[in-house]
Amino acid sequence: MADYNKPIPQPDPTHTQQFWDGAKEGKLMLPRCTVCNRVHFYPRIMCPHCHSMSIEWIEASGEGYIHTFAVQHRAFGGWADEVPFVTAFIDLKEGDRMFTVLRGVDPSKPEEIKIGAKVKIEFEQATDDVHVPYWRVV
Repeated sequence: MADYNKPIPQPDPTHTQQFWDGAKEGKLMLPRCTVCNRVHFYPRIMCPHCHSMSIEWIEASGEGYIHTFAVQHRAFGGWADEVPFVTAFIDLKEGDRMFTVLRGVDPSKPEEIKIGAKVKIEFEQATDDVHVPYWRVV
C-alpha cells in the first residue's frame, strides 16, 4: 500500500461508494437499472440507457474481453514511472465497457495482445479504503 504512488480515486457517498466498498472486498459491483435491466459503468444515479432513476447494485462476474488497447509511452503523475504500459477497454460479461490499465501483457510486444482475449479483474490496495481495479489477461 505504501508503494501506491498513482492517483487515488475519491469515493462519492452518493454515486460510487458501493463500487468502492465492493472493490475493497475484491468484488466488482455494478449499477443495474431495474427498468431496462442493463448495467452501466461508470456508476451514476440515472440509467444512461433509459434514464430511469431506479438503480440497484449487483455483483458482477469480474470477467470480460479486450475490446481494444493502446500502448502508452508517455504519462504524467504516478504513471510516468510505469511507461510503457497498456491501457484497454474491456467488454464486461454483463454488457458494458470499462477502461483499465491492462496487466499480464508485455507492452514491448503489442502483437501478442489479442482483441477478444479473456480477462479477469483484480484489485490493488491504494489506501485502507480504496482498492483500485485492474484487468489481467488470463
